[in-house]
Amino acid sequence: MNMKHISILVPKGAILGSLEGSRQLLTQVNQFFKARGSEPIFQVELVGISSETSLTGGLFIARPDKTIGQVDRTDLIIVPAVDGDLNEAIESNKEFFPWIVKQYNQGAEVASLCLGAFLLASTGLLNGRRCATHWMAENAFRRMFPDVTLVTEKVITDEHGLYSSGGAFSYMNLILYLIEKFAGREMAVLAAKVFAIEIAREDQLSFIIFQGQKDHDDEQIKKAQEFIEANFQEKMTVDQIASRFAIGRRNLERRFKKATSNTVVEYIQRVKMEAAKINLESSRENVNEVMYKVGYTDTKAFRNTFKRITGLSPLQYRTRYNKAVSLN
Repeated sequence: MNMKHISILVPKGAILGSLEGSRQLLTQVNQFFKARGSEPIFQVELVGISSETSLTGGLFIARPDKTIGQVDRTDLIIVPAVDGDLNEAIESNKEFFPWIVKQYNQGAEVASLCLGAFLLASTGLLNGRRCATHWMAENAFRRMFPDVTLVTEKVITDEHGLYSSGGAFSYMNLILYLIEKFAGREMAVLAAKVFAIEIAREDQLSFIIFQGQKDHDDEQIKKAQEFIEANFQEKMTVDQIASRFAIGRRNLERRFKKATSNTVVEYIQRVKMEAAKINLESSRENVNEVMYKVGYTDTKAFRNTFKRITGLSPLQYRTRYNKAVSLN
């Protein structure tokens, strides 16, 4: 398994908890690997604009391992939460933005924690995509970044190698999600136990980016969502769902979009693609087997939908994230 270089940014005004908490969780995984006689999986570095950075309103001073000028290539960038005036935070950290964009274009992935979403959104990488942040900042985010689809009901989003987490300590859930994705379920569970973090999922098939989309009062739409999630292996159409729940198609489409911020077709596709992602990450099945398992028979349609949502082809995704493949 190749070592993954992780750059935890040290923004001016960063909240110390999300910065240091992320570092501790990720370096603990290295300790787990060492304890069983294996090489560390993560190279974790703090990366700043300068050699010293003021945090939490000047209460703390951080000394990053490197500055952005010293990091030519990285695999994963973590953007911690910031506090204070968000416009000032964006202005004082703008030197990070072209570096983040450059790294992303070179293949790096980027994860924002809580209000770190304001910094990630300032790069332009989230335009046309979904993002989560703290619910208290919802209005400010929508006003400042109208081209980003804000989904404040989500704990975690995962799209095109861009990740985000909701408010406050939910950043820990995102870090655990990344640990599971890159180091395996066992390591994520161990880290959760050491840091006493609740992992509510038995497995990833609860569709982490969808689990919060039922925070609405339309019970029929909730039942339609649950039906889609329980039957993602089957081919299904909007007309079939409308008929099953005795709702006119146009009425279903209108209510579904209002309740979930997705059309019915988008929701079906995203549930299927989440299931495909988990299979590609964890099983030895080939791409066609995974495709059939999630209810697709058209290879081109499956590949195009998967790439539109994840930014990678199914084969590229399997090569990058499947632990068994990466060990060969």
